[in-house]
Amino acid sequence: MKQYHFSLNITYQAFLDHYSGAASVVQVMTDSGLRLQLPATKFRVFLSQIGVKGRFRLTTDHNNKFIKLEML
Repeated sequence: MKQYHFSLNITYQAFLDHYSGAASVVQVMTDSGLRLQLPATKFRVFLSQIGVKGRFRLTTDHNNKFIKLEML
């Protein structure tokens, strides 16, 4: 398994644009400088009135297939 750590700060309105389909992916920069694209739907469980904000850990298998996304 591989793990990637990153911070994210998306306002509520900006996330609604992602969720409604205007942009279907969220692009993040990991702490190690790697750019990743994740489906916006993976962040839906972390949405609050302020948006999606915090530190996250993405876990993938060795073929970079999504396993889980956690807020730290």
